[in-house]
Amino acid sequence: MASVLIVDDDAHIREVARFALAKAGHAVELAADGAHAYERVLRGGVDLLVLDILMPELDGLALCRRLRAHGRTPIVFLSSRTEEADRVLGLDLGADDYVTKPFSPRELVARVAAVLRRTHDAAEVTAPRPVLAIGEVEIDRDRHEVRVAGAPLTVTATELRLLATLAQHRGRVLSRGQLIATVYGGDHHLSERTIDTHVRNLRAKLAGAGGGELVIETVHGVGYRCG
Repeated sequence: MASVLIVDDDAHIREVARFALAKAGHAVELAADGAHAYERVLRGGVDLLVLDILMPELDGLALCRRLRAHGRTPIVFLSSRTEEADRVLGLDLGADDYVTKPFSPRELVARVAAVLRRTHDAAEVTAPRPVLAIGEVEIDRDRHEVRVAGAPLTVTATELRLLATLAQHRGRVLSRGQLIATVYGGDHHLSERTIDTHVRNLRAKLAGAGGGELVIETVHGVGYRCG
């Protein structure tokens, strides 16, 4: 059983989600806006948030940014915003999953269970992972940092996972589908062009920081390879 905080300004949505998650055995709390949810999370004891995006006081994206600045409480976005760009933005900010409205209560329960399972499995990994280094580029997965010649490089959580995946399999061609599955986990129904956008952003950031020894090569018709 987990402690789940449902944050949504729609009372009906809150009740539907509460009933489904409580029936699945979770202890459920409710909040109608992001400001109250933020205060509740700071008090501790929340294992996962089911978080709407469009809310008064403090919207879901802003709340996610605040929470990710100092913690890793799992977040499942629950939103009426169905565009792929919105899903990508939510996941890039550090959310663990994204469910669109109208939603199936059974699907929400399954997604919450999957995120909690991944979080539990990750918490059991105690051995530090080695820093991945290619030339002057260092990728520290445990610290969530990328450094070029010792200087920090600002990347999103998704960009770091993508870069680490390519570096870890240096020389091997990975398809866009493989990268989506590895970087995002699960089935997020994202276009393969999403990976192209992330690769383009990473190339620009690395070039600007002088990390030219780490080259992300395009293998036409297949995917990408870290050369």
